[in-house]
Amino acid sequence: MLEFANIRAIARKELRDALHNRWFLVFTIAFAGLALTLSTLTQPGGSTFRAMSYSRTAASLINLVLLFVPLIGLTLGAANIAGDRETGALAYLLAQPVNRAEILLGKYAGMAGALLATLTLGFGAAGVVLALQRSVQDAGGYLLTVGLAYLLALSMLSLGFLMSILARKTATALGGALFLWLLLVFIGDLGIMGTTVSMRLPIETVFLVSVLNPLQMFKIASILSVQANLEVLGPAGLYATSQFGGLLLPLLIAGLVAWVAVPLAFAVRMFGRQERFVVKASAR
Repeated sequence: MLEFANIRAIARKELRDALHNRWFLVFTIAFAGLALTLSTLTQPGGSTFRAMSYSRTAASLINLVLLFVPLIGLTLGAANIAGDRETGALAYLLAQPVNRAEILLGKYAGMAGALLATLTLGFGAAGVVLALQRSVQDAGGYLLTVGLAYLLALSMLSLGFLMSILARKTATALGGALFLWLLLVFIGDLGIMGTTVSMRLPIETVFLVSVLNPLQMFKIASILSVQANLEVLGPAGLYATSQFGGLLLPLLIAGLVAWVAVPLAFAVRMFGRQERFVVKASAR
Protein backbone atom coordinates (compact mmCIF):
# COMPACT_ATOMS: atom_id res chain seq x y z
CA MET A 1 0.00 0.00 0.00
CA LEU A 2 1.41 3.36 -1.05
CA GLU A 3 1.93 6.04 1.58
CA PHE A 4 1.34 9.37 -0.16
CA ALA A 5 3.06 11.26 2.64
CA ASN A 6 6.30 9.47 1.74
CA ILE A 7 5.80 10.24 -1.95
CA ARG A 8 5.22 13.92 -1.18
CA ALA A 9 8.34 14.13 1.01
CA ILE A 10 10.56 12.58 -1.67
CA ALA A 11 8.94 14.74 -4.35
CA ARG A 12 9.66 17.94 -2.40
CA LYS A 13 13.33 16.96 -2.02
CA GLU A 14 13.66 16.18 -5.73
CA LEU A 15 11.97 19.46 -6.64
CA ARG A 16 14.36 21.46 -4.43
CA ASP A 17 17.38 19.66 -5.86
CA ALA A 18 16.22 20.27 -9.44
CA LEU A 19 15.59 23.97 -8.83
CA HIS A 20 19.15 24.33 -7.45
CA ASN A 21 20.70 22.49 -10.41
CA ARG A 22 22.56 25.05 -12.53
CA TRP A 23 22.01 23.21 -15.79
CA PHE A 24 18.30 23.03 -15.10
CA LEU A 25 18.28 26.78 -14.38
CA VAL A 26 20.12 27.44 -17.64
CA PHE A 27 17.51 25.45 -19.56
CA THR A 28 14.69 27.30 -17.80
CA ILE A 29 16.13 30.72 -18.63
CA ALA A 30 16.88 29.70 -22.22
CA PHE A 31 13.40 28.29 -22.82
CA ALA A 32 11.69 31.34 -21.31
CA GLY A 33 13.89 33.69 -23.34
CA LEU A 34 13.24 31.87 -26.60
CA ALA A 35 9.49 31.73 -25.90
CA LEU A 36 9.46 35.50 -25.32
CA THR A 37 11.46 36.06 -28.49
CA LEU A 38 9.06 33.97 -30.55
CA SER A 39 6.09 35.87 -29.15
CA THR A 40 7.32 39.03 -30.89
CA LEU A 41 8.70 39.75 -34.31
CA THR A 42 10.26 42.73 -36.04
CA GLN A 43 8.07 44.56 -38.48
CA PRO A 44 9.44 44.52 -42.04
CA GLY A 45 11.64 47.54 -42.62
CA GLY A 46 11.39 48.76 -39.03
CA SER A 47 12.98 48.31 -35.66
CA THR A 48 9.83 48.19 -33.52
CA PHE A 49 8.32 45.00 -32.26
CA ARG A 50 4.72 43.89 -32.39
CA ALA A 51 3.09 41.01 -30.62
CA MET A 52 1.97 37.97 -32.55
CA SER A 53 -1.41 36.34 -31.97
CA TYR A 54 -1.80 33.43 -29.55
CA SER A 55 -2.28 30.95 -32.38
CA ARG A 56 0.78 32.17 -34.31
CA THR A 57 2.87 32.10 -31.15
CA ALA A 58 1.70 28.54 -30.40
CA ALA A 59 2.65 27.49 -33.93
CA SER A 60 6.09 29.07 -33.51
CA LEU A 61 6.65 27.34 -30.18
CA ILE A 62 5.83 23.86 -31.51
CA ASN A 63 9.28 23.36 -33.05
CA LEU A 64 10.96 24.80 -29.95
CA VAL A 65 9.11 22.30 -27.77
CA LEU A 66 9.91 19.42 -30.14
CA LEU A 67 13.63 20.18 -29.91
CA PHE A 68 14.21 21.10 -26.27
CA VAL A 69 11.53 19.40 -24.17
CA PRO A 70 12.37 15.79 -25.16
CA LEU A 71 16.06 16.46 -24.51
CA ILE A 72 15.61 17.84 -21.01
CA GLY A 73 12.92 15.31 -20.07
CA LEU A 74 14.97 12.31 -21.19
CA THR A 75 18.23 13.47 -19.62
CA LEU A 76 16.64 14.48 -16.29
CA GLY A 77 14.93 11.12 -15.99
CA ALA A 78 17.92 9.10 -17.17
CA ALA A 79 20.32 10.68 -14.67
CA ASN A 80 18.04 10.32 -11.65
CA ILE A 81 17.95 6.70 -10.44
CA ALA A 82 21.28 5.79 -12.05
CA GLY A 83 22.99 8.78 -10.42
CA ASP A 84 21.58 8.00 -6.98
CA ARG A 85 22.66 4.39 -7.35
CA GLU A 86 26.25 5.40 -8.07
CA THR A 87 26.47 7.88 -5.18
CA GLY A 88 24.82 5.55 -2.67
CA ALA A 89 21.84 7.88 -2.12
CA LEU A 90 19.48 5.19 -3.40
CA ALA A 91 20.70 2.66 -0.85
CA TYR A 92 20.19 5.26 1.88
CA LEU A 93 16.60 5.88 0.73
CA LEU A 94 15.84 2.17 0.70
CA ALA A 95 17.05 1.89 4.28
CA GLN A 96 14.22 4.22 5.30
CA PRO A 97 10.64 3.05 5.99
CA VAL A 98 9.55 3.54 2.38
CA ASN A 99 8.99 1.05 -0.41
CA ARG A 100 10.49 1.17 -3.87
CA ALA A 101 7.31 2.29 -5.63
CA GLU A 102 7.06 5.27 -3.28
CA ILE A 103 10.68 6.20 -3.99
CA LEU A 104 10.26 6.03 -7.74
CA LEU A 105 6.92 7.83 -7.81
CA GLY A 106 8.20 10.52 -5.44
CA LYS A 107 11.26 11.12 -7.56
CA TYR A 108 9.16 11.20 -10.71
CA ALA A 109 6.66 13.65 -9.18
CA GLY A 110 9.45 16.00 -8.05
CA MET A 111 11.17 16.03 -11.43
CA ALA A 112 7.82 16.41 -13.20
CA GLY A 113 7.01 19.43 -11.05
CA ALA A 114 10.31 21.09 -11.94
CA LEU A 115 9.93 20.31 -15.64
CA LEU A 116 6.36 21.59 -15.81
CA ALA A 117 7.38 24.73 -13.90
CA THR A 118 9.91 25.47 -16.63
CA LEU A 119 7.29 25.08 -19.37
CA THR A 120 4.81 27.18 -17.40
CA LEU A 121 7.35 29.98 -17.02
CA GLY A 122 8.19 30.00 -20.73
CA PHE A 123 4.64 29.73 -22.04
CA GLY A 124 3.32 32.01 -19.30
CA ALA A 125 5.80 34.79 -20.03
CA ALA A 126 4.92 34.72 -23.72
CA GLY A 127 1.21 34.58 -22.90
CA VAL A 128 1.39 37.59 -20.58
CA VAL A 129 3.14 39.66 -23.26
CA LEU A 130 0.44 38.77 -25.75
CA ALA A 131 -2.37 39.41 -23.29
CA LEU A 132 -1.05 42.91 -22.61
CA GLN A 133 -0.99 43.82 -26.29
CA ARG A 134 -3.76 41.90 -28.04
CA SER A 135 -7.18 40.36 -27.47
CA VAL A 136 -7.43 36.86 -26.03
CA GLN A 137 -9.99 35.52 -28.47
CA ASP A 138 -7.64 32.82 -29.82
CA ALA A 139 -6.09 31.89 -26.47
CA GLY A 140 -7.84 28.50 -26.38
CA GLY A 141 -5.52 26.94 -28.94
CA TYR A 142 -2.53 28.38 -27.12
CA LEU A 143 -3.61 26.85 -23.80
CA LEU A 144 -4.26 23.51 -25.48
CA THR A 145 -0.75 23.59 -26.94
CA VAL A 146 0.61 24.21 -23.44
CA GLY A 147 -1.30 21.19 -22.15
CA LEU A 148 0.03 19.04 -24.99
CA ALA A 149 3.57 20.21 -24.19
CA TYR A 150 3.02 19.09 -20.58
CA LEU A 151 2.03 15.61 -21.78
CA LEU A 152 5.04 15.40 -24.09
CA ALA A 153 7.37 16.45 -21.27
CA LEU A 154 5.91 13.83 -18.90
CA SER A 155 6.15 11.11 -21.54
CA MET A 156 9.83 11.88 -22.12
CA LEU A 157 10.44 11.92 -18.37
CA SER A 158 8.80 8.48 -18.07
CA LEU A 159 11.05 7.11 -20.81
CA GLY A 160 14.07 8.68 -19.10
CA PHE A 161 13.23 7.03 -15.77
CA LEU A 162 12.78 3.66 -17.47
CA MET A 163 16.18 4.06 -19.12
CA SER A 164 17.74 5.07 -15.78
CA ILE A 165 16.51 1.84 -14.21
CA LEU A 166 17.71 -0.33 -17.07
CA ALA A 167 21.20 1.21 -17.21
CA ARG A 168 23.96 0.24 -14.79
CA LYS A 169 25.72 3.62 -14.78
CA THR A 170 24.79 7.26 -15.22
CA ALA A 171 26.96 7.64 -18.32
CA THR A 172 25.22 4.69 -19.96
CA ALA A 173 21.78 6.07 -19.10
CA LEU A 174 22.62 9.53 -20.44
CA GLY A 175 24.10 8.06 -23.60
CA GLY A 176 20.96 6.05 -24.17
CA ALA A 177 18.82 9.13 -23.53
CA LEU A 178 20.75 11.18 -26.09
CA PHE A 179 20.50 8.39 -28.66
CA LEU A 180 16.75 8.11 -28.09
CA TRP A 181 16.42 11.89 -28.44
CA LEU A 182 18.23 11.82 -31.77
CA LEU A 183 16.11 8.87 -32.87
CA LEU A 184 12.83 10.57 -32.02
CA VAL A 185 13.67 14.11 -33.14
CA PHE A 186 15.77 13.65 -36.25
CA ILE A 187 15.84 10.06 -37.45
CA GLY A 188 12.07 9.75 -36.92
CA ASP A 189 11.18 12.44 -39.47
CA LEU A 190 13.98 11.73 -41.91
CA GLY A 191 13.53 7.97 -41.64
CA ILE A 192 9.82 8.17 -42.37
CA MET A 193 10.41 10.47 -45.34
CA GLY A 194 13.15 8.28 -46.76
CA THR A 195 11.19 5.06 -46.26
CA THR A 196 8.10 6.59 -47.83
CA VAL A 197 10.00 7.70 -50.94
CA SER A 198 12.03 4.49 -51.36
CA MET A 199 9.24 2.00 -50.60
CA ARG A 200 6.33 4.11 -51.87
CA LEU A 201 4.27 3.42 -48.79
CA PRO A 202 0.54 4.19 -48.87
CA ILE A 203 -0.61 7.32 -47.06
CA GLU A 204 -2.41 5.42 -44.30
CA THR A 205 0.76 3.47 -43.46
CA VAL A 206 2.82 6.65 -43.35
CA PHE A 207 0.36 8.22 -40.92
CA LEU A 208 0.21 5.17 -38.66
CA VAL A 209 4.00 4.92 -38.52
CA SER A 210 4.23 8.63 -37.74
CA VAL A 211 1.90 8.53 -34.76
CA LEU A 212 3.92 5.76 -33.12
CA ASN A 213 6.35 8.56 -32.27
CA PRO A 214 5.12 10.66 -29.30
CA LEU A 215 6.78 13.73 -30.80
CA GLN A 216 4.72 13.34 -33.96
CA MET A 217 1.60 12.89 -31.83
CA PHE A 218 2.35 16.19 -30.13
CA LYS A 219 3.10 17.91 -33.44
CA ILE A 220 -0.12 16.79 -35.13
CA ALA A 221 -2.26 17.54 -32.07
CA SER A 222 -0.67 20.98 -31.67
CA ILE A 223 -1.30 21.88 -35.29
CA LEU A 224 -4.92 20.82 -34.85
CA SER A 225 -5.18 23.04 -31.78
CA VAL A 226 -4.21 26.18 -33.70
CA GLN A 227 -5.93 25.42 -37.00
CA ALA A 228 -8.85 23.26 -38.03
CA ASN A 229 -7.07 20.99 -40.51
CA LEU A 230 -3.73 19.36 -41.23
CA GLU A 231 -3.13 20.63 -44.78
CA VAL A 232 0.34 21.80 -43.73
CA LEU A 233 1.31 18.13 -43.27
CA GLY A 234 0.41 17.25 -46.85
CA PRO A 235 -1.43 14.09 -47.95
CA ALA A 236 -0.90 12.32 -44.62
CA GLY A 237 -2.52 15.22 -42.78
CA LEU A 238 -5.47 15.32 -45.15
CA TYR A 239 -5.89 11.57 -44.76
CA ALA A 240 -5.90 11.85 -40.97
CA THR A 241 -8.46 14.65 -41.00
CA SER A 242 -10.80 12.86 -43.38
CA GLN A 243 -10.41 9.46 -41.72
CA PHE A 244 -10.84 10.41 -38.06
CA GLY A 245 -12.53 13.81 -38.18
CA GLY A 246 -13.27 15.26 -34.76
CA LEU A 247 -11.98 12.12 -33.02
CA LEU A 248 -8.40 12.71 -34.14
CA LEU A 249 -7.44 15.17 -31.40
CA PRO A 250 -8.89 13.09 -28.51
CA LEU A 251 -7.14 10.00 -29.91
CA LEU A 252 -3.80 11.81 -30.08
CA ILE A 253 -4.20 13.10 -26.52
CA ALA A 254 -5.02 9.56 -25.36
CA GLY A 255 -1.88 8.34 -27.13
CA LEU A 256 0.28 10.89 -25.31
CA VAL A 257 -1.28 9.90 -21.98
CA ALA A 258 -0.40 6.28 -22.78
CA TRP A 259 3.21 7.32 -23.46
CA VAL A 260 3.26 8.87 -19.99
CA ALA A 261 1.65 5.98 -18.13
CA VAL A 262 3.05 2.84 -19.80
CA PRO A 263 6.82 3.53 -19.48
CA LEU A 264 6.29 4.75 -15.90
CA ALA A 265 4.32 1.62 -15.03
CA PHE A 266 7.11 -0.56 -16.47
CA ALA A 267 9.69 1.43 -14.50
CA VAL A 268 7.78 0.98 -11.24
CA ARG A 269 7.34 -2.75 -11.86
CA MET A 270 10.98 -3.37 -12.77
CA PHE A 271 12.35 -1.21 -9.97
CA GLY A 272 10.20 -3.00 -7.43
CA ARG A 273 11.01 -6.56 -8.50
CA GLN A 274 14.64 -6.67 -9.59
CA GLU A 275 17.18 -6.47 -6.81
CA ARG A 276 20.09 -5.51 -9.02
CA PHE A 277 18.55 -2.10 -9.75
CA VAL A 278 19.21 -0.90 -6.20
CA VAL A 279 22.82 -2.01 -5.89
CA LYS A 280 25.52 0.64 -6.23
CA ALA A 281 27.17 0.49 -9.62
CA SER A 282 30.59 0.75 -7.97
CA ALA A 283 29.94 -2.49 -6.14
CA ARG A 284 29.55 -4.47 -9.38
